[in-house]
Amino acid sequence: MPKTSAAAKSVSQKFEGLLVFGDPHLEGRQPNFRKDDYPNVIFKKIEFCLDYCRKHKLQPVCLGDLFERPRDNPNWIIGQLIEMTRQSPVLGVFGNHDCAQPQLNDDDSLSVLVKSGGYQLVSSSDFWTGEINGRRLVVAGSSYRHPIPKSFDIRLVPKSGHADRMANQKPPLVIWLTHHDIDFKEYDNGRCAAHEIENVDVLINGHIHRRLDPIVLGKTTWINPGNITRRSRSESNQAHVPKALHVKVSDQGLKFEDVVIPHQPFDAVFHEAIVATEQEQGESAFVSGLKELTHRKTDSGAGLNEFLKENLHQFESDVANQILDLAKEITQEDIANYA
Repeated sequence: MPKTSAAAKSVSQKFEGLLVFGDPHLEGRQPNFRKDDYPNVIFKKIEFCLDYCRKHKLQPVCLGDLFERPRDNPNWIIGQLIEMTRQSPVLGVFGNHDCAQPQLNDDDSLSVLVKSGGYQLVSSSDFWTGEINGRRLVVAGSSYRHPIPKSFDIRLVPKSGHADRMANQKPPLVIWLTHHDIDFKEYDNGRCAAHEIENVDVLINGHIHRRLDPIVLGKTTWINPGNITRRSRSESNQAHVPKALHVKVSDQGLKFEDVVIPHQPFDAVFHEAIVATEQEQGESAFVSGLKELTHRKTDSGAGLNEFLKENLHQFESDVANQILDLAKEITQEDIANYA
């Protein structure tokens, strides 16, 4: 028998599909090596997604990590999110950056948005369902650290209320959202093996920030569209194009189309890397590098952190440790092992 604990949240609004976007990592600080107005740039990306949804009659969906930090986000950021999602509530899961502990709780910023009605969490027992273009659609999911199932019980899904269609009604289309280290072919840190999920048509994953080739296992397709925010000055990010995924729903099934999120060129977003010349040596190069960093300040101290990791080996350990302690006091960030 179907589990009675499951709750299907059905909608009456007329949708034509979904727009799925991953990992905005919104925060009030200026992160890493970015030199733009980071929080407002990310708000513009989210606003673009919501406007695109309104224009094309789509339900917005987030793959987790809406926030970069789970707590202590500025009130203006949370307030603006509530205003933005008042008319366009977002479906989604929570990611590892959304929660300070394995489970989302009342002290996490995302919980405020959930309680305001602007963000509806989906799970295996609390899923979203609606009828789109004559086909029943289900959106369920597994948030960070929640297990990905082997099957989904479609008997939990309410059937269409139209009596004349009940007899010939097709099974629902089921989309599963995740925020996991999936073992995609091109991803070295995969921990969760992909598998066919009975009665699930598509699994769409966040967490992994770059686009990866889909995996088809039985009747389940695993998709990793990548994120909409470039967080680091990495080589992979230089080639990454921030995109959302437009999911088109018809009586015949699901189709997918990339939607490019407006963004600036990589060089316009990130500071250039500091490269020492061959003539620079020892402590004089260290001091020169620090002077250059004063022109590339970031709230997170990313430039300083990287610089120290690359240069502290030239000092005696007691001196290096004093420098690390001072850097930690200033940036409130731990510096990785410099050796």
